Amino acid sequence: MRRLLPLTIITAAVAVFAGLAVARRQRRIAAVAPELRHPQLMVPMSLRSDSSLQTGRRLIDALSKQAGKLVADGVDVRTEMVPTDGGDPPVRTLVYEPSGRVGPSAALLWIHGGGLVMGRPEMNHELCSRIAKELSIVVVNPDYRLAPEDPFPAGLDDCVTTLAWMHAQADALGLDTGRVAVGGGSAGGGLAACLAQVATDRGDLPVRFQLLQYPMLDDRTPLRDTDALLWTNTSNEYAWTAYLNHPPREHEGRPYASASRRVDFRGLPAAWIGVGDIDLFHDECVDYAERLEAAGVPVRFDVVPGMYHGAEAIRPDAPAAAGFIDGMLSALASGLEVERVVA
Repeated sequence: MRRLLPLTIITAAVAVFAGLAVARRQRRIAAVAPELRHPQLMVPMSLRSDSSLQTGRRLIDALSKQAGKLVADGVDVRTEMVPTDGGDPPVRTLVYEPSGRVGPSAALLWIHGGGLVMGRPEMNHELCSRIAKELSIVVVNPDYRLAPEDPFPAGLDDCVTTLAWMHAQADALGLDTGRVAVGGGSAGGGLAACLAQVATDRGDLPVRFQLLQYPMLDDRTPLRDTDALLWTNTSNEYAWTAYLNHPPREHEGRPYASASRRVDFRGLPAAWIGVGDIDLFHDECVDYAERLEAAGVPVRFDVVPGMYHGAEAIRPDAPAAAGFIDGMLSALASGLEVERVVA
């Protein structure tokens, strides 16, 4: 008969492991720039299961309902239902239109984050309306399908459909099809990078610039012994597993499943990539920027010391976070050759 460990030993072991976890988190927080520190960083948060995913989705939904108050003055937000082919549901898409815009103007297709498994376009009301206002451009923000209910390529297909709609409806939307950018944050940045690849390969959907805010580019990162604050490698593994419909592995043969899998970077649009040096995605962003540059693609790569994933949402007033977003908008204005007007 197997002898059970005494409760005191089990309790002590749990305490030791908990203490080690706290110590690891404290070491990571010590690397955070002082202005970006926040008590929330001490709270361990990871996607581990479908139940934790549903909790995360409910939180984002609640925050999105409040986001309408953050739309910049002078920007109108309307909803378009973008039709699809093949029986897929239409893509609910938000369109941000600044007052006084003179068309045809440049445009940005912005893709929200959320690890490919969470998120709504409303969560980026503040950023998208700010971009529309300061650059006097149209911003289009699709509500793409999420995994695990709709794994790859559903979400990317919705983004491609939205980009094709922008080009097809350019006259009605007042868009200059030669000045269309794609961009996004986190998972949205990864989808934007894949969207730029699709557009380049198709040749009929011109993209002028890609704006990649700490993008989720490489499905192999969960296989590496690394971790970070807020968006952890545990969450990253769960999200990639849901999106790819299989656990991350060294081989992934499907084109556009993961932006970093691409071999030939020649001909891709000019890019801005921004990330913190303690972000989980730092190394994959460095690799992507270097490969773009090696292929002759103009790249501006901004790395913020001591910045973790999504820091601007936690500490929006911190100079480092505000400067990060300011640099992103300036890069977009330059890439689209528009004047940026800051009130």
